[in-house]
Amino acid sequence: MVRFISFLKPSRTIPQTPWRADSTWSIGLSKLHIQRLTILIFGLTIFGIGDAFLIITNLGNSPWTVLAEGISLNTPLNIGASTFLVSTVVLLFWIPLKQIPGFGTIANIVVIAIAIELGLFIIPEVESIYLKIFYILFGILLVGVGSALYITCGLGTGPRDGLMTGLHFRTGVRVGRVRLILELLALSCGFLLGGTLGVGTALFALLIGQSVAVSLGVVSRLTTK
Repeated sequence: MVRFISFLKPSRTIPQTPWRADSTWSIGLSKLHIQRLTILIFGLTIFGIGDAFLIITNLGNSPWTVLAEGISLNTPLNIGASTFLVSTVVLLFWIPLKQIPGFGTIANIVVIAIAIELGLFIIPEVESIYLKIFYILFGILLVGVGSALYITCGLGTGPRDGLMTGLHFRTGVRVGRVRLILELLALSCGFLLGGTLGVGTALFALLIGQSVAVSLGVVSRLTTK
């Protein structure tokens, strides 16, 4: 039991995995490149499906998905397409910040949007509040694992993370504060547009950091000889 708890110890840093790229556009047809690409796509896919688990409960979404849902309720776009739109617009803000996207950045925009719609199609709806809470917690777990996998590929940050770091470097404001401001802006705009805000949103905000940290720790221990 003690060993299991130790295995789940959160990581304070991003581990250097065997599949980590030397540059954000390090892609090709070698075995290592294919392995890295597979891990990237798999990570982004379960990230999107994790988001779908929260959406399907109608108990509150992650902040950026609240915005995507709000847009979908006021346009002909579905949530997946709205997520793609939001990510693309956020990426445009990289230009004045002189941020350079990587292959993983573009994959993030496309794959997560598709995975959300895939998740909403295959995940059965539930009525029990206990199952809905399970969906929320399982979704947060998947988002954490997916984040750890795609981050350790080293192929570039997602649009939102890049905007956060870009604003941090340009303004000098702490990363945590920049992220909080961005999340609150997305959440507020989404809520005003009719996006779902609730217990799922609160649990996501409370647990997602720990989910990512624990997942990074597990990846580190599984890949360290």
